[in-house]
Amino acid sequence: MTRTCALTRVEKPVEALVRFVVGPDDVLVPDVDARAEGRGVWITLSHAAVAEAVRKKAFARSLKAPVQVSEDLAELTRLRLEQRLTSALGMARKAGQFLTGATKVKSALESGDAIALITATDAAADGRNKMLGTLRALNHARREAGLTGPDVPHFESLSSAQMGLALGLENVIHAALTTGAAAQSAVEKATRLARYNAQSMEEHTDRNAASGVLLPAEQDERR
Repeated sequence: MTRTCALTRVEKPVEALVRFVVGPDDVLVPDVDARAEGRGVWITLSHAAVAEAVRKKAFARSLKAPVQVSEDLAELTRLRLEQRLTSALGMARKAGQFLTGATKVKSALESGDAIALITATDAAADGRNKMLGTLRALNHARREAGLTGPDVPHFESLSSAQMGLALGLENVIHAALTTGAAAQSAVEKATRLARYNAQSMEEHTDRNAASGVLLPAEQDERR
């Protein structure tokens, strides 16, 4: 399914866009799950794109009606995406598909049980680098074994405080998602947040250093 970005007028898959709807009192709100009723406006999934759409009044133009648009809409959208991710991580934890602690995470990576590595944005550089080394080894082993599909990704979009508050834990620095539907849902939401945090308004394809997601092309560069 595709929709047209109201800012760039480029048609893209819905996964590459974020939806907005008019809420009570004619106030525009993010509909990051694209489930709210009413006519929606689609913008490229990017903080920069949403901020530019606010500046250029793209929402009122697309809706052909006056609408109240907050100047902080781009930040509000980021907050909603972060909330969706932390909620998904909580569901993964309840399902037994979320591990924390350097020892457990490293073991999950070495055994091939992890489907994603998550690092707090305030993690120490040495700990981060050691864990990324283990992740690179896992992805190399997967390719050597002829396994198909993308490399196991790395996400670094939430602070330890954000993850700890959402999960009811303390000092969450390193975490891993393991196989399961709840964990896969969390991976999808983490990917959306990472793409949104990208600095470029262009379609995100290979890397997102600003948001901390490590996609296959970047993993290749760091070998």
